[in-house]
Order: sequence, then structure tokens, then C-alpha cells
Amino acid sequence: MEHFAKIDELLIKLNSYRPLTEGELQRIREEFLISFTYNSNAIEGNTLTLQETALVIKEGITIDKKPLKDHLEAVGHKEAWHYVEELVKQKDQMSEKVIKEIHSLVLMDKREDRGVYRRVPVTIMGATNTPPQPYQVPLQMEQLILRYQQPTQLHTLERVALFHLEFEAIHPFIDGNGRTGRLLLNTELMKEGYPPIDIKFSDRKRYYDCFKSYHSDGNNPLEMVSLVKEYVEEELTRYLELIMMANNDF
Repeated sequence: MEHFAKIDELLIKLNSYRPLTEGELQRIREEFLISFTYNSNAIEGNTLTLQETALVIKEGITIDKKPLKDHLEAVGHKEAWHYVEELVKQKDQMSEKVIKEIHSLVLMDKREDRGVYRRVPVTIMGATNTPPQPYQVPLQMEQLILRYQQPTQLHTLERVALFHLEFEAIHPFIDGNGRTGRLLLNTELMKEGYPPIDIKFSDRKRYYDCFKSYHSDGNNPLEMVSLVKEYVEEELTRYLELIMMANNDF
């Protein structure tokens, strides 16, 4: 566990400070939501810019010449994020019901597919694995949740990274798997006291390579664990700087 020592140290240090006020937290959360929605949707092909995403989310403005689908994806992701924040507050356990509810909010533009496991086979472009046949999905999802709930020696970051890899490998829905998976990843991080992470659109090649590496290297999650760890460390450091500034502790 030695390689997580720095992360754990940062988390302890962050928790030792007087927390930010509700207003300060609100501001940070709002900025994160806009950036996370932009990046997570952009990874899946959404064409809204960061600024346009902010206008859609905050002002409800329609962007000229941009598809309705892109607007609905931004609004759906925002709604799903608010639902995730509630889950974290309630400390709700990971379950198929939670996954389907997050997916239902994410897939605002495709009413009939919301929260429904896929009924057709799929292939993932450029992937080194083939997702299971539709009839295998319910059982594999059930097993994934059971595995995740088992006591383990793994560090939280290893657990959530592995869950993300396995969830995306099952590819349980016809669409919206990536966005749902990243929201689930953040749900689990936040429940354990870590800040949420925002995997950047500009980092998407490395992100995709984590999946390739997992499937071509005997299900070794190391690359994804490293990616998650880097992002968490970056967020913890940023939060710590903000909170030290707020506490006048330089």
C-alpha cells in the first residue's frame, strides 16, 4: 500500500482544516460540475465547448446550430450529478438500482433506453475486448456488484478503478456507459472522502489505453489505477491550496 501513502497523507491533512463555508463549497462544486460535464460528454462525442456547456447548465440557454442531443446530454449529466451528490450524502450502497437511476438521468435524450440493460450485442470501436452477449449482462452485473461489496485488502483507489474497468467491459447499456461509469467512479470516491475527478477530454487517448492495457495484460488494472491516482492527487492538492488560502495558512 506504500504507493498510496502520499494520497492518504494529503487526505488527512485536508480533513484537519476547518471546512470551507457552504458558499465557498457551492462555488467549487459549480465549477467542477461544468468542467466534468464538458469533459465527460466531449469524450463521448458531444460538440458543446466548455463555455457553451456552462451556458446550457447555468442559464438554460440554447446554443445556435448545436444539436438538441448535445443540449440534452449536458442537462442530463447535470441532473445525474445532483443525484450522485444525494447518494453520497445518504451513503447509499452501490446497487443495480442506483446504476440504472444514474443511467436514466444521463440518457435524457433516449427515453426508451433509459435504465434498461441492452438487448442487442455490441462492439466497442478500437477495443481489445468484446462485451458479453445481452443475455449474459444481468448476471454479470449482479456478480460485479457482489464482488465490489466483498471485503478486500485493496486500497479505495484500486477498488474504484477496477470497478470502472469491469463495468465498461460489460457495457451494460446500449448508450451512455462511459458517462454513467465516470459518475459511478466519482460516487464511490466521494463516499470514501476523496474529491471527485474530472478525466479530461484532452487525456482521452491515455484513458482509452487504460482499457486496452487491462484487457491485453491479463486484466491488470495498473494503468487505470495510476490514472485515477494522478487525478485524485491533483484534486487533493488543489483543494488543500484553496482551503489553506481560506484559512490564511500559507
